[in-house]
Amino acid sequence: MSSTSLAAFRHDTQRIFKLAWPVLVGQVAVLAFGTIDTVLLARMGSQDLAALAVGSAAYITVFVGLMGVLLAIGPIVGHHYGAKRLEQAGREFHQGVWLALALSLLGALVLAFPQPFLALAKVQGGVEEGIRGYMAALAFALPASLLFTVYRGFNTAISRPKAVMNLQLAALVAKLPLSVALAWGVPTLGLAPMGVVGCGVATAIVMWLQLGAAAWILRRDAHYQPYGLPFCSPGRGLDAPDAARLRGLLRLGVPMGAGILVEVTGFTFMAIFIARLGPLPVAGHQIAANLAALLFMIPLALSNATSTLVAQRLGAQAPLDAQTLAWRGIQLAALMALLTGGALFAARETVAGLYTHDTAVAAAALGLMAWLVWFHLADALQTMAALVLRAYRVATLPVVIYAVALWGVGLGGGYLLAFRDGDGQARPADAWLPWAVGARGFWVASTISLWLAALLLLGLMAWVIRQKTREALAEAARAG
Repeated sequence: MSSTSLAAFRHDTQRIFKLAWPVLVGQVAVLAFGTIDTVLLARMGSQDLAALAVGSAAYITVFVGLMGVLLAIGPIVGHHYGAKRLEQAGREFHQGVWLALALSLLGALVLAFPQPFLALAKVQGGVEEGIRGYMAALAFALPASLLFTVYRGFNTAISRPKAVMNLQLAALVAKLPLSVALAWGVPTLGLAPMGVVGCGVATAIVMWLQLGAAAWILRRDAHYQPYGLPFCSPGRGLDAPDAARLRGLLRLGVPMGAGILVEVTGFTFMAIFIARLGPLPVAGHQIAANLAALLFMIPLALSNATSTLVAQRLGAQAPLDAQTLAWRGIQLAALMALLTGGALFAARETVAGLYTHDTAVAAAALGLMAWLVWFHLADALQTMAALVLRAYRVATLPVVIYAVALWGVGLGGGYLLAFRDGDGQARPADAWLPWAVGARGFWVASTISLWLAALLLLGLMAWVIRQKTREALAEAARAG
């Protein structure tokens, strides 16, 4: 690499990391909610941990699908911000709030009546009771979480991620003692252990506190006044619903939400199907899945930062700079995924021991962690490609790619590997492909499906960037 190329690489990397590191810290703080709950419940037995695995998979399925619709605010506001149309960017925030309120009603109803998820998992007794209580608490948390998503998406789009990070860190500080107290109980205060339900109640309380703090900041921080956000100045309330802007959000948000829903359910439904194998396999899966989610925060932060910068440069009519940033993001995602995935693989036994002292659960987790390096690398590449495509406002075709790869190859292939054809009974350990039976079957198929999605999305990204850049340069030449 020449000195000029190296300088360019360093410059682009600094731009991405400047925006990515607060996003990463905030995302890790959010993910630490689940990590705290996993560690707490792993010490209470496999039954509570199994309830958390299924309940959190169901919640994430609902939340992430709805969140994906709201994240359309990011590329739209990013384009306005790059073009210095600050008031127009603010108006998108108002409509995002209305959309979040509407989606909250739908999502809370699904969480409050979780029978479809319970039927898929085929759980009974204490595990089912724990899932119901946990999801009921999270149904109350959902509106606060979705409204905060609007705040988060807007701040990231205007290159202000630290405002979000600070609130997410504060929420984590509040979450830890609340979860400990409610899950394990405080006998001196007469508070009985609530197990997995206590973890859900703690999350709900913290989510509403976080949203209240965000509203207070909007009112007090003068930085938001040029955008005309609600409550940021005396007498400034929420704009009335704007049909045209809502359609714009939905036009981009619905395929974005569908794509994220397919992507996430391709992973979360693994827990629901693995639950059929019993508490021990799903407990091991919960640990491996939590580690995969922790690793995923790095490429997700890099992808969010890259997508934001690309959208801003497109709004500023700088297509070549946007193209450079997009491919630089791919390079960084691959490099960081190899480094972090390799480090986890090398220390996998020590890491498993940090989660649980139950040797059977640890062994179940270790059998799955061997796949994490390749799983994570593919996950990083497909995520970066998908988020760059959203910056170019391309979101529909990725849904098709995700559905074929993650549902067809991932979930479908995993089901065939883990269960006997047709009857839903687990394959015996000496079955065909003995290294890919049980929970491992789902991880093998999911890894293959992610590589398929990554290759297809990278190809699509290359084509879109080439076409959009050519069109933008031709238009600039005509205007000049």
